[in-house]
Amino acid sequence: MRGLTRAVLKALTLVLVVAVLTQVLLYLINSSQTTVAVVEGSSMYPLMREGDLVFAYRPAPNEIRVGDVVIYRVYNKLIIHRVIDVRVKNGEYYYVTQGDNNPIPDYIYFDVVDGVPVGVSYSRIVGVVLSVEGHTFKIPYLGYLAIWYHELVKS
Repeated sequence: MRGLTRAVLKALTLVLVVAVLTQVLLYLINSSQTTVAVVEGSSMYPLMREGDLVFAYRPAPNEIRVGDVVIYRVYNKLIIHRVIDVRVKNGEYYYVTQGDNNPIPDYIYFDVVDGVPVGVSYSRIVGVVLSVEGHTFKIPYLGYLAIWYHELVKS
């Protein structure tokens, strides 16, 4: 009887956890303050892998810190990289970014101020990837559906 009671409690706990996670995901996806992005490539490996689905929120410019993983826009493409330095130039915030698996910062994507590349401007920041106590919130593999869909549309 004890084994059956434990099995029932485990099953109920699992159902409760799945229900709560489903509600949190639905809230995040439907929130106008939340961005959902798919990791493509290996620049953030091992933290993130291609196909991971991540969620981001957009804080004020002074709330983005060194160590945060941000999503920023380059033309029609999104880049997901870590902030390694924050700079303020003429009252504007700029973020020096670099993929964890890349040898150098993202100089080619930086905004140029007075002839000097200073970083990614706040205006191009889509958001900071959601993490809880240092653990990045991601859903592995689910993003492959979006990647495959875009590949089909291109063909």
